[in-house]
Amino acid sequence: MRYRIYILLPVIFLVTSCGEYEKLLKSTDYELKKTRAREYYAQGQYVKASELLGQVIHRFRATTEAEELNWLNAQSYYGMKQYDVAGRLYKSLVEMYPYGQYAEEATFLGALCDYYLAPRAELDQENSMNSIEGFRVFITKFSHSPKVEEARKYINELEERIVEKSYLNARLYYDMKEYKAAITALTNSLKEHSASKYREEMMFLKLNSLFLYAENSYAAKQTERYQSTLDDYFSFMEEYPQSKYLKEVRKIYQETIRFLKIEKVENLANNQQ
Repeated sequence: MRYRIYILLPVIFLVTSCGEYEKLLKSTDYELKKTRAREYYAQGQYVKASELLGQVIHRFRATTEAEELNWLNAQSYYGMKQYDVAGRLYKSLVEMYPYGQYAEEATFLGALCDYYLAPRAELDQENSMNSIEGFRVFITKFSHSPKVEEARKYINELEERIVEKSYLNARLYYDMKEYKAAITALTNSLKEHSASKYREEMMFLKLNSLFLYAENSYAAKQTERYQSTLDDYFSFMEEYPQSKYLKEVRKIYQETIRFLKIEKVENLANNQQ
């Protein structure tokens, strides 16, 4: 009998607690709701805290407690890992209280929420760009914050992801044999991300795209496009004379000058050896 009582007690407590919370939600005692919201937040019960805060914030928007209540609401959603909502609430808090006591942390966390929402490189990187912008604002506005270095690390990581996205997009056109589109995408990516770790590969892909585009062009367009290939060859060899793609590049060069009916100049011949 005593064993049954021990089992029933938590159940009774849970039912009672749920009943009290439901009554509280329907209550018009906003002071009590505000107090309970703080208690739930302190206990890590973020769902309950956010529900109550959602009911009371507008009631206290003209009071000295408004900033704190908005902060607790954002923190509650962050605690629930609802980063899209939390991010909007942090940014709204900073807009309302740009010099408030939570401005520094809210600015950082708003950018961090975008970081958590940023997907792998293959997908759209809007959240990555938003996060980078947010962290840059944080670094500028709170340059003495101990979190500046952490913000820089996030920026570097996200920039690498954006570079990878740019590379993957350009590579996709190449793999699909859409060489005209590949040339444009590779040119733009190389211009926008000149220090990319994919630079050598992308320059080779661009050169090969130019060659294949020329090879598959109408006769009237081939001379012009083979000349573009040759020009790009010079640029590639100047930057990567010992490239791992040298064998393929040599073949492109030989086929190109054969079509253009020109002879190798001495320095180019040396590069081919």
